[in-house]
Amino acid sequence: MADTVAGRDLARKVLETEAAAIRALVDRLDERFDCAVTLLRNCRGRVILTGMGKSGIICRKIAATLTSTGTAAFFLHPAEARHGDLGVVQSDDVVVALSYSGETDELILLLETIRRLGSKLIAITGNAKSTLAQAADVALDCSVAEEACPMNLVPTASTTAALAIGDALAMTLLVEKGFRQEDFASLHPGGKLGKRLMRVETLMHAGKQCPTVRADTRMRDVIYEMSSKGLGMTCVVDAEDALVGIITDGDLRRRMERGGEILDLRAADVMTTRPVTVARTMLAAEALNIMEQRKITSLVVVADGGGPTRVDGVLQIHDLWRMEMF
Repeated sequence: MADTVAGRDLARKVLETEAAAIRALVDRLDERFDCAVTLLRNCRGRVILTGMGKSGIICRKIAATLTSTGTAAFFLHPAEARHGDLGVVQSDDVVVALSYSGETDELILLLETIRRLGSKLIAITGNAKSTLAQAADVALDCSVAEEACPMNLVPTASTTAALAIGDALAMTLLVEKGFRQEDFASLHPGGKLGKRLMRVETLMHAGKQCPTVRADTRMRDVIYEMSSKGLGMTCVVDAEDALVGIITDGDLRRRMERGGEILDLRAADVMTTRPVTVARTMLAAEALNIMEQRKITSLVVVADGGGPTRVDGVLQIHDLWRMEMF
């Protein structure tokens, strides 16, 4: 039990040390950070992240974050760079080099080529007087008071601080570039987040898949349309194809409970007027929220713009669940 308590105390110390390292970065944000963002925003080529060991792992994460938010970036292993991979670096690229000491041999050996090519260089380092910092166009300070390692040896707080700086750069760049939710969705079509940011138009039943009847259609044919399209509802339109209502399975049950021969009626006698509609450009997540708030299972998707309300399609709640979007 004593060992467990001691381990928990150490874990708290680790988290507190790393949190303190990140908090210390806040007061260091100055014109150097602004300059780094400007270099990245104006980059006409690619952003190339490079670092050795654990710094390299942090570089891979920063590169992935930049790429997923609209900035072309990739990781270049500095040791492999010296054996041919340096050929990927071009004059219009921005190189972001990460080394806490600023004296990592593999990185220092790349400096001459990077400067000769004319590529811009951003250094993320814990030593502002290091060779790497002095060679860079801008150097960002990620120094920490101590590592979270009990021996103050293993890179822990320093790598956390470097990663936080990378995230700060990426998120600032995202805003300055005007990166939008739909941009994120287009770059993450297979992920859960991307699916949540899909537009209604990508999921709706349109064309021949969309159940539609006229207001004067007999209920025998209305029921056939609902059954054949399998959505548990149908849109009702007038002679000019403007939306005037919907008929759902619930509408049919409620009408049958009132008695009488339902097959003698027409669509206009059973339909619910003023159905809930959404634009085809609405996010799927927003559409789901409407369904849940209104306690309905279908939404009529209508064309944007003025004039008569034209049916573009139908969005069904089961389509969202089936795709495991939420």
